[in-house]
Amino acid sequence: MTTKQFDKIALIGIGLIGSSLARVIRQKGLAGTVAIATRSSETLERAHDLGLGDSYTTSSAEAVRDADLVIVSVPVGSSEKVAREISGELKEGAIVTDVGSTKESVVEQMKPYIPEHAHFIPGHPIAGTEHSGPDAGFATLFEGRWCILTPLPNADEEALAKLTTFWESCGSMVDRMDPHRHDLVLAIVSHLPQIIAYNIVGTADDLETVTESEVIKYSASGFRDFTRLAASDPTMWRDVCLHNRDAILEMLARFSEDLSSLQRAIRWGDGDKLFDLFSHTRHIRKSIIEAGQDVEAPDFGRHPEYTPAEKRGG
Repeated sequence: MTTKQFDKIALIGIGLIGSSLARVIRQKGLAGTVAIATRSSETLERAHDLGLGDSYTTSSAEAVRDADLVIVSVPVGSSEKVAREISGELKEGAIVTDVGSTKESVVEQMKPYIPEHAHFIPGHPIAGTEHSGPDAGFATLFEGRWCILTPLPNADEEALAKLTTFWESCGSMVDRMDPHRHDLVLAIVSHLPQIIAYNIVGTADDLETVTESEVIKYSASGFRDFTRLAASDPTMWRDVCLHNRDAILEMLARFSEDLSSLQRAIRWGDGDKLFDLFSHTRHIRKSIIEAGQDVEAPDFGRHPEYTPAEKRGG
C-alpha cells in the first residue's frame, strides 16, 4: 500500500490532468490534504461536488500556503501569471512543478518568480484524452505512461527524488530531459499530429463537394481518430502552438517537404516509392505496441464497453 509522501499538495488547475491527480492522490493516500485552486468559481464548485480535494479556492496564493508540493496544471500561456501569484506564499523547501506540454517557455515564464527557498522542477506527464474539465479525470490516467522531468542546472537531488517517487506512485515511468530537447521531441510526437488533425478535420468541414452528413456517416477509423484529436481543448493547444513555435515550425517544414515528395510519387505513379514508404513506417507502430504504449486490439478505445483505464490518449 502506498504511504503518504506529502502533508499537503496544492493543485492549481483542476481540468483533466489536475482532477486525475486529485483522484490518484486520494486513492493511494499520497497526501494528508489536497488544496484545489482554479480561476472559475463554477469549475471550483464542480470539483467540490466531486469531492476532489479538502479545500477549495479561486486564489492560487491561498492554496499553496504550507504546501509541500505544488502542481500547476494550467494552459502554458498562464504559467507566468500563476508563478507571480504564488511566489510570495511558497514555504521553504516546497517543490513546484507543472504539467505543461512545452518546457522552455514554462521555464522562462515561471523561473524568475520562484523564490530560491523553493525547488522548481518542470515536468510533463505524457497522458491525456480529448476530454477536459474536472469530470474528465480518472485515477488510472498515468498508469504505464511516461512523465518527463526537465530539471534546471543545480536542481536539488532530494527534491528530484521526491517528485520522481510521486509520479511513479501515480503509475508513471519517469525520465529526465533537457527542456530544449523535450520541446523538439514533443513537437514531432505530439504537437505536429495534433496540428495535422485540426487541419484535416477543418479541410473536411470546408469541402463543398462532400456533405457533412457523408463525412460523418462514412468516416473510417483514420478520419475518426483525427476527429478525436481535433476535439481537444482549444485553449491548451493554442498556447502550445504559441509557446513551442520554433520547434513546431521546424517540424512542419520537414513534414511539408516529405508531403511534397509523397505528392510527386502519387502524381508520377511511382508505386515502388509508395510501397517502400508505407513498408518503412509500419515498424514505428510495431515499436509503439512493443513499448506498451498501445495495444494491437482493433479500434482500441472506441467501443461502448471500454473501461476508464482505456481512455488514455497522447
